[in-house]
Amino acid sequence: MSGHGEFLIVTGMSGAGRSTVANALEDLGWYVVDNLPPQILRPMLELANLGGDALPKVAVVVDVRGRNLFDDFPEVARALRGHGSMKVLFLDAADDVLVRRYEAVRRPHPLQGDGTLLDGIRAERHRVAPIREASDLFIDTSDFNIHQLANKVSAMFADDDDARHRLTLLSFGFKYGAPTDADLVADMRFLPNPFWIDELRSFNGQDEQVRDYVLTREGSQEFLDNYVKALQPVFAGYQRENKSHSTIAIGCTGGKHRSVAMVEELARRLADVPGVAISIRHRDLGRE
Repeated sequence: MSGHGEFLIVTGMSGAGRSTVANALEDLGWYVVDNLPPQILRPMLELANLGGDALPKVAVVVDVRGRNLFDDFPEVARALRGHGSMKVLFLDAADDVLVRRYEAVRRPHPLQGDGTLLDGIRAERHRVAPIREASDLFIDTSDFNIHQLANKVSAMFADDDDARHRLTLLSFGFKYGAPTDADLVADMRFLPNPFWIDELRSFNGQDEQVRDYVLTREGSQEFLDNYVKALQPVFAGYQRENKSHSTIAIGCTGGKHRSVAMVEELARRLADVPGVAISIRHRDLGRE
């Protein structure tokens, strides 16, 4: 069987960041399956290969801590290498770091039994040693917080043309209510309303005559220049903090003229911002 895409097994020490890695991979467009028993890895790989372009990147998170499933993992992983494109990512951290992380969340280690946290960590480390040695990729998360680990995963697995931040530019009408999921909101009601101009009323902000009218009103270019400039450090910060999605809402009275024209122009001006992919949504454009 020839693999059609990428198949990644994510495993490692408990507390080393498997959930953070899984979330980061999902943000990069991977199909992620969590807590998969090793015996189901081969059917999962076959399913991924059969899916072809529908499942180009599949990651499975394997918990090798208990239920004696860790015994099957090395053999299953070796067999999988002959059935498609597969890699194993192993996550680790120093014992004292793992202890602090468990103490911070006030949870016992699943293997400590009647012993200490360190007893459980040492028992797990002994059990996963063969998997660690056979892994293709390795990340020591000892010095990473969750944002730094997510950034590390992005650097390792993002395609060259993958955007690290996806921005939705949303136009809306205040008379229908401001969007509750917007990260930033700007009000275009400081500009004259084309609705009150008879020859423009039936058009919208995507039409040339309305767009030209809105963009030539006093204050429109000044707003755009300053707003785009102000957004530059925001996008850079979003990417540093691994915030993968945001919505900027631009409103006017009815969501048909000013907000639409300004969203279209903002999208044009922001198109070349590194690492940002832009989508446009006009929420209220079809309303009467």
